[in-house]
Amino acid sequence: MICANLDNIRRSIALAAEKAGRNPDGIQLLAVSKRVDAATVKKAWQCGQKLFGENFVQEAQSKIELLDPSISWHFIGHLQSNKAKLAARLFGLIETVDRLKLARSLNRHAAELSKTLDILIQVNVGEERQKSGVLPQNAEQLIREIGELEHLRIRGLMTMPPFTDNPELSRPHFRSLKKIADEFSVKGYFSNDAPFILSMGMSGDYPVAIEEGATLVRVGTAIFGKRA
Repeated sequence: MICANLDNIRRSIALAAEKAGRNPDGIQLLAVSKRVDAATVKKAWQCGQKLFGENFVQEAQSKIELLDPSISWHFIGHLQSNKAKLAARLFGLIETVDRLKLARSLNRHAAELSKTLDILIQVNVGEERQKSGVLPQNAEQLIREIGELEHLRIRGLMTMPPFTDNPELSRPHFRSLKKIADEFSVKGYFSNDAPFILSMGMSGDYPVAIEEGATLVRVGTAIFGKRA
């Protein structure tokens, strides 16, 4: 079932890319494995999935230490500063950096590990009070300040638009993030050492996100089914 689900999603990604006149090879699929056990993650890996995303640091640690080291892991949940040390060690990329205090903590721990840690800046495009993410009007100041931290590499932007059952209602938010990304790219705010990442779109709306420029989509339910 997991292999079939992954195949279906990959075909859907290719169709959305074709509709937008894009190369599907430029779009990454991140399998969201929150509350999915290590054995099930292993099945997805055996089906060819190499990139996984986790929302909770300690849950992720229990899987990462059991599974193949070739797997790439992104952190996609709200990260507290007191978990930054462990997150810096476990993950190849932190998608949810939204404040300078967290960035400084990650930078310090990355320095201790003698590594450069890839990050995305999470932007709250819907300006929802209950959601994490820097507000669009404050994003440029934050990204300029984080750009001074030598052990962090800013790879791009990430967002979670307001929840809706209608994917078309997410389109303006995806378009807004792409516009911000284009403006920041012109100003040279993103690393030139690795491909730019625009992380947006989940199980219910990732084709629309691809049409609006996503280079990474975060899909969980459509791969693993509903979780408790």
